[in-house]
Amino acid sequence: MALITLFDIDKNYDVKQLLKGVNFTLNEGERVAIIGQNGCGKSTLLKIISGEIEADNGRRVINSRVTIDSLSQNPNFRDNLNVRDAIEAELTKLKEAKDRYDELSNLLSTDFNNRRLLEEHSKIGTYLDHHNAWNLDDKIERVLQEFKLKEYEYRDVNSLSGGEQRRVALASLILKKPDILLLDEPTNHLDVYMVEFLEDILIKEKFTLLIISHDRHFINTIATRIVEIEYMNIVSYSGGYDQFLVKKEQRVQSMKIEHENLLRFLKREEEWLSRGVRARLTRNQGRKKRVFELREKAKKDPTLIRKMMIELEREKKSFNSEGSISKKKMLFDIEDLSYSIGGKKLIENLTIRILQRDKIAVVGHNGSGKSTLLKILLGRVEADRGVVKRGDFSIGYFDQHREMLDDDKSIIETFLPKGGDRIELDNGKSMHIYAYLKSFLFPEEYLTKKIGYLSGGEKNRIALALLFTKKVDCLILDEPTNDLDIQTINILEEKLINFQGALIFVSHDRYFIDKIASKLLIFKGDGVVEESYQNYSEYLSIEKSIDELYKMDSEIKKDIKVISSPPKVKKQTKLSYRDQRDLDRLPDIIEELESRIDKLNRCLSNPECYMQRGLNEVANELKELEDEYEEKSDRYLELLELHEELEETKR
Repeated sequence: MALITLFDIDKNYDVKQLLKGVNFTLNEGERVAIIGQNGCGKSTLLKIISGEIEADNGRRVINSRVTIDSLSQNPNFRDNLNVRDAIEAELTKLKEAKDRYDELSNLLSTDFNNRRLLEEHSKIGTYLDHHNAWNLDDKIERVLQEFKLKEYEYRDVNSLSGGEQRRVALASLILKKPDILLLDEPTNHLDVYMVEFLEDILIKEKFTLLIISHDRHFINTIATRIVEIEYMNIVSYSGGYDQFLVKKEQRVQSMKIEHENLLRFLKREEEWLSRGVRARLTRNQGRKKRVFELREKAKKDPTLIRKMMIELEREKKSFNSEGSISKKKMLFDIEDLSYSIGGKKLIENLTIRILQRDKIAVVGHNGSGKSTLLKILLGRVEADRGVVKRGDFSIGYFDQHREMLDDDKSIIETFLPKGGDRIELDNGKSMHIYAYLKSFLFPEEYLTKKIGYLSGGEKNRIALALLFTKKVDCLILDEPTNDLDIQTINILEEKLINFQGALIFVSHDRYFIDKIASKLLIFKGDGVVEESYQNYSEYLSIEKSIDELYKMDSEIKKDIKVISSPPKVKKQTKLSYRDQRDLDRLPDIIEELESRIDKLNRCLSNPECYMQRGLNEVANELKELEDEYEEKSDRYLELLELHEELEETKR
């Protein structure tokens, strides 16, 4: 069922057109990821869908019963609310519905035939089913734990950092479960474990979603469809990110064939036009105009195809392109390194060596000490104890605050402070400033733009572009993919794969880590840091399996304890409303099932009957009915036994 439809949507900002003739439909149960370059109109499209802004032209049609909610980049909370209260304040309607449902259940236990109460009870039950709001207190507790908000539970929500406030807002949204949930970069400020929890809940709870994200692993896990904004319009691809890459490559190949056909047709038309006289006849002016249009199309198509092919090649390149190296130089020799802050152990007795060409991803929970390790390596933080021996080499550093940039300088002043138009690259070659910045997706008119006027994503691109002009032996990067679009991340990956020195980086982007890292440094908490040469996704999968085994073991021990010392419970004196209703209705349902099963068995013994309907169809239907019959019969027998026990107790 279509929940939202856009027809021929146009949208301009100042003189720049972002969207032109966009048609889009969101169906119930879909999880759609919107991707494209920064500034192409992703957030604008999301805001038009939500109704936050209006299109310049076109229509937005929305199902009148649908509720839409979105994750704000900067959430606002009322004053004097702690974290738990802030979450519960968003769930008031659901809590009231649950209280009313319980009240109606009690009333119906003594007034079973009250039609008005039955209708209201059924309506509220359906509403609670849709939002899965039967055990909200348990779900609030779990989301506080999984999003690492439990320690802030009774703190004023407005005293938290921006990232922590976004986690509170996200927790509220997934518990509310609106009909349509809009998420703009939901994995920012989440560590990989929080992202896994978010993925699980969005899939299990069957959300209808529209998301903007640069996290390709998240998109691949979540998305049932990908919409790419391309040249002011959208192209839709079914499936996750892996399928998107395959289908986009197929589209590029199809475009190449179409372009070759166009050139052949254009050649024939050009020959006709060159004859001159007949082309000047009035009745042939339309054909002549068509030739000129084909010429323009033939000029544009190769550029578009080439651009798409470059993007795909960047994405598909193997991450193992280091080549051979005879001897690796040691850069860092770390022995028994320990560091604590505020009584919390971040690093305890860490001993590692970092060599030339090592590509190390530093991973773990938020706040576990990853960025602290980078600062110790840079000499900006002094360890409590231990030794960090450092060789003679140069370091390039990228941090989330982009400290190497000056907002008052233009882009060209940043790259060429002494003037000129060519820059020296880390490989010893020089390149024209415009050509170099174009490879980082900056148009020529940006050269004179002040750094302070750039967006966060554009500043990150400039900082990374500047970093790769420096001749360094080691790159230390703290969350380099934050605020970058997928195209820029592909460029960054290509640069890092080809980088000849050591690379040490902190990231939560699983897809990025899998592609770049040859080794992991895993911060496990309480000062424990482990080395691993596993693929990161493989490590997380194994870790998850181990956690599930521990939980299973814990549950078994708990069950054994309960069996050995059962708690005292209040004796049940009568069936619940739902149990009584099932006990009354099940005999009729079971009888009807028996009749349908008998009818299908007779059909299977009659070739004329099963040939007409199809043998497989009849057999499958019989199997489904028999399974349902077994389930209903077991339920009825359990209720009958419970009813007899209760009646016996009364006597």
